Amino acid sequence: MIIDVHTHVFTSNKPFSAQFLKEASGARTTPIDMITRYDEYRATATDCAATICFGGKARLAGLWVDDQDVADYIKQDPDHLIGFLSLDPTQPNWQAEMEYGHQELGLQGIKLMPMYAGFYPQDEQLDALWTYAQKHNLPVLLHTGTTFASQSQLETTLPRHIDVVARRFPEVRIIMAHLGHPFEGECIAVIRKHPHVYADVSALHYRPWQLFHSLMLVHEYGVWQKLLFGTDFPFTNVDASVAGLRSLAEVKIDRFSLPLEKIEELIQRNALPLLGLQQPGQAKL
Repeated sequence: MIIDVHTHVFTSNKPFSAQFLKEASGARTTPIDMITRYDEYRATATDCAATICFGGKARLAGLWVDDQDVADYIKQDPDHLIGFLSLDPTQPNWQAEMEYGHQELGLQGIKLMPMYAGFYPQDEQLDALWTYAQKHNLPVLLHTGTTFASQSQLETTLPRHIDVVARRFPEVRIIMAHLGHPFEGECIAVIRKHPHVYADVSALHYRPWQLFHSLMLVHEYGVWQKLLFGTDFPFTNVDASVAGLRSLAEVKIDRFSLPLEKIEELIQRNALPLLGLQQPGQAKL
């Protein structure tokens, strides 16, 4: 059973500024169609039992997806889809948006984009966010690591900032996206010390050299159990991500190699109970 913890909802190009779209086109070696079509996702989501999806809010970088779009998207397949709301806490009314997305739209987690929006997740002005997430058992997924967007602020996305948050709000389930690359070592240090902090491996398989070395660090630190499977659709999909991960077990550099059984456990890990979520179709507020 595969759980994809990281996919996007972009029903059109309207949520993006022209600059964002231009820079996104250079994120891969081939052009990317940013529009997410669920039928295309399902066609490449073999054995995927549940998928977490979200939009994104970041005025600084030129991205804004209304949470209603996410709520409408999951109606296409409520037995497989779980929606998260998004917040840009640099903008007014973010607390009201958080409560509305959770209590009225029924979204079950929070997506944050610190580097795209330009804020530090440990800022005390965000205490209301973390307090709300802890009180209502809402998992929080944050973009960590690099980006293609020129206006984004790398210093806000370092994994070390989540160490501060997790010490102050230890019961919040937190996912650091993309294993914090290229700051994987820092990410691993954080997930190792906090029981409820995880990292996903989304959008990494197409950099196999980097991912091999990152997973060797995971192996040496013994934190395989803290990794969650994710794709970052539409940047890539389930089948391609699974194939890319499995191919790493074929790599041997001197005396270093990755155990296939650990890679398979990662691919098949049921992230839902780890995040305090139920199988779609059964979840309740």
